[in-house]
Amino acid sequence: MDAAVLFDTWSAVGKQKIGVVTLNRPRSLNGLTLEMCREIGLRLKQWENDRSIAFVIFKGAGEKAFCAGGDVRKLYDTVLANVSGHPWDNTYARQFFEAEYRLDYAVHTYAKPVLCWGSGIVMGGGVGLMMGASHRVVGETTRFAMPEITIGMFPDVAGTWMLGHLPAGIGMFLALTGAQLGASDCQFLGLADYFVESSKWEELRQALVAQAWSEVRNENDIRLHQVLRSLQPGSMALSGPLQAHFALISDQCSGPDFDAICANLLALTDYENAWVKQAAQTFKHGSPGAARLSFTLLRSVRTLSLADVFRREYMAVLQCMAMGDFQEGVRALLVDKDKSPRWSPASLACASQEWVRRYFVQPWPEDTPHPLADLGR
Repeated sequence: MDAAVLFDTWSAVGKQKIGVVTLNRPRSLNGLTLEMCREIGLRLKQWENDRSIAFVIFKGAGEKAFCAGGDVRKLYDTVLANVSGHPWDNTYARQFFEAEYRLDYAVHTYAKPVLCWGSGIVMGGGVGLMMGASHRVVGETTRFAMPEITIGMFPDVAGTWMLGHLPAGIGMFLALTGAQLGASDCQFLGLADYFVESSKWEELRQALVAQAWSEVRNENDIRLHQVLRSLQPGSMALSGPLQAHFALISDQCSGPDFDAICANLLALTDYENAWVKQAAQTFKHGSPGAARLSFTLLRSVRTLSLADVFRREYMAVLQCMAMGDFQEGVRALLVDKDKSPRWSPASLACASQEWVRRYFVQPWPEDTPHPLADLGR
């Protein structure tokens, strides 16, 4: 049986090497498991302390995806098996999200350059890895999204932090609709740094091993930038649908009024543009509770540090594993595939500001410190 994650080192000109992490579950769109997060975290620490490693590359096996997220089927099974219904009793879930969040934070704060090859599907946990990379590469096949509203979740892996720092209304729109972005819109929003066609992967590899890398971080950042720039096409792709409808989205989805934003999105379900219409339809059929939770988190994290955002998301995500909509969303989308989830609460009106407070109740024992208390300290 093939390993779920592969580690390799490429020898470059001189003494320096390049560390390569390949997510190797192509039939599952390279979805992350607890074991994968732990293995990658340990290897990153080793490479960070290895002076011969100049930088690290993240990529996915196969042609379809870099990473479509966490292994939600595995999480679904553990939710069903948790007969007590208490979030902390789901050992796998609390260990998975702790390991995943620690890994994502490590990438964000890594002492060496990290290149993420964001070809194909980049969603959920894949976004968590890509966002922390110093050199984020997209291509013509990139499909970037945080579609958690369709399974009763919120954009975690610091997705709330990422979306909360986008221009007014844009992050809220993406959180509530799960709208997919192509390469052009990713670059327009600052979510990606370079566009390189997927067919140029081997050319990129050859260019990277032909360099004489340094032990100095800044020198490697500059050289990596130059290599990637050299592989970009002479003319960039046309502007994407988000850029084309930026003013509309910003106007309809900004501000502190949850009810008004929801009403504005529902009014777009018959909009003339297919991309906007599809986004609004996804919101209409998504979890009302997840919409309120996503709105609340995005409004609350903008002034927090990245570590504090991970800590807040961790509390909320464990509650999601016990509240019911995650279980129902995965059942409807991936298990029974009837695409008819029975959300609770069933309406946006019932997903009130008072109702959402349950997601911010500490699920671990009172005398136990936050599992991510040491993050960033």
